[in-house]
Amino acid sequence: MQQGNLFTGIPAVFPQEIFETLLEQPGVRLERILSRGQVTPPGQWYDQDGDEWVLLLQGQARLAFADGSQLTMEPGDWVYIERHRRHRVEYTSAEPAAVWLGLHLRIRNPAATPG
Repeated sequence: MQQGNLFTGIPAVFPQEIFETLLEQPGVRLERILSRGQVTPPGQWYDQDGDEWVLLLQGQARLAFADGSQLTMEPGDWVYIERHRRHRVEYTSAEPAAVWLGLHLRIRNPAATPG
């Protein structure tokens, strides 16, 4: 058995976002992400091979998508980002720190697999 608290161990200052894997199984990874004002560097986009479900637990954030749309997030808001949908973090609150849960999925639909 493993256990923890998502709101403990948040440093007062950190220069980069912190990604902590909480659970990993074949095709699935759950991580806690901590942001304190960090954003995606200019001109850089996340373009991931797997789908991602993200939940903002604390703080505020804003995501931008390559199609020009934006999503402002408050605690409790979640978004499902399909694989290869280019996105970036435009804003995260410094106080309180933004605490996220990110569920990364690399499971393919078995019905789509020839065979």
